[in-house]
Amino acid sequence: MPSDEIKSGHSIPKNNISKYLDGLNPMQLSAVKAQDGPILVLAGAGTGKTRVLTTRLAHLIATGSARPWSILAVTFTNKAAREMRERVTSIIGPMAEQVWLGTFHALCARIIRRHAELLGLQPNFTILDADDQIRLIKQLMQAEGLDDKKWPPRFLANIIDNWKNRAITPNTVPRSELNTFNGEATKLYIMYQDRLKTLNAADFGDLLLHSLSILKDNIEVLKEYQKKFKFILVDEYQDTNIAQYLWLRLL
Repeated sequence: MPSDEIKSGHSIPKNNISKYLDGLNPMQLSAVKAQDGPILVLAGAGTGKTRVLTTRLAHLIATGSARPWSILAVTFTNKAAREMRERVTSIIGPMAEQVWLGTFHALCARIIRRHAELLGLQPNFTILDADDQIRLIKQLMQAEGLDDKKWPPRFLANIIDNWKNRAITPNTVPRSELNTFNGEATKLYIMYQDRLKTLNAADFGDLLLHSLSILKDNIEVLKEYQKKFKFILVDEYQDTNIAQYLWLRLL
């Protein structure tokens, strides 16, 4: 893994170091400044949880408690990720670019591209959108002689996506679910994954699943990321699915 370093000329705007804490209530300030152990911010909608997370991120860097590249900050939508980065940038300046900040899928894709060979993929692999996924599944079903009107490809796509969200690979489908999709789902799941690899492609669900596989099956890679990330910040943590939770726990 390439080493990281602060680019020359990047420094924290001095006039921002104290101002970014203004307006925080005592509980928010406590969460921002806390250093040891896990921290959970539990509050209702619109009460400033994301503001606390982004301010905490900036505070860790501004006070020298963490280097930008040693922070992993995860959220669920591209919009939220952009807003978080903009807010952090307004506090600490260009160093915010070096924080590993993004959606689960974007950060997992970044890890996969760095270690694609461990999965039998090339770093320039294609990420299929939902329409491409449906078309590929339809082709596989036709090859197997399955009626796509009786068994809609979108239904199978949802089954596979559900399995991936639960970190279930083709070889670990629960016995109780082997008869899904008229007993064809597991076989089609295997065929689908094989075809994706042949195409040097992955679907959205693969980003978590493949990243998990890299970390679980390659202990040195896992140790490298565990050593790299000193702080892990998660926005909307209560919404994590099983695969996302397992990914976070590994790191």
